[in-house]
Amino acid sequence: MVSGADYLVNDTKDRVADGLHPRKRYRPIAAGLLSANAAIAWAIALWAVAIVAAYLLDPRTALVVIGYIALMNAYTFWLKFEVILDVMVIAAGFVLRAMAGAYAIDVPISPWLYVVTALGALFIAVTKRRAEVMLLEGAAPEHRSTLTLYTPALLDQMTSMVTASTIIAYALYTFTAANVPSNHTMMLTIPFVAYGIFRYLFLSLTRNEGGSPEEVLLKDVPLILTVVGWVLTSMAVLAAYG
Repeated sequence: MVSGADYLVNDTKDRVADGLHPRKRYRPIAAGLLSANAAIAWAIALWAVAIVAAYLLDPRTALVVIGYIALMNAYTFWLKFEVILDVMVIAAGFVLRAMAGAYAIDVPISPWLYVVTALGALFIAVTKRRAEVMLLEGAAPEHRSTLTLYTPALLDQMTSMVTASTIIAYALYTFTAANVPSNHTMMLTIPFVAYGIFRYLFLSLTRNEGGSPEEVLLKDVPLILTVVGWVLTSMAVLAAYG
């Protein structure tokens, strides 16, 4: 609910710029299928219901949800226009989502949850920025001013750093985290993560599909099989040795 409300506010704020984007112009608000007033009304309603629901799960979850709402609004109205900081805020938002979930089911939060989630989200955010820069080219300033500050060379360097960091962090998690089997069998899942990241890079850099991560993750068969393989392997390891 909160994420949906944030998108409503973001799309309302960016409806003019989105109208100039070759893909985003088909979004309901940019296309004029949903009025800005209706979008904001629904966003407020969704936020209210979500905060109450989160509080009923756990008061800590409600606090994280409120913090997430504040962060995403700061992103929509200010931080998205700050180069580099914009992608870091996106990663922070995913960390808060994971934190809210941990509080909701009352499980300890491992430091690895923060590290791997943040790096994974940063990887997606950086590759998405690169796809936007390559797609918009000369029209980038009309869509968002910060896109003119990102160059393919800069984004390629950032992608390389985040890719390596994500794989290393996940690998370290599989044999050092407190809640994984002590015989290190969780390391069997590393190839799935490495392949999944490299496959996503391939789709992003060679087919320019990084602009819509949700479509890639739902439509690319090798990626879907990789996720299924990771889930089944993790379940088998935890069932046998957890």
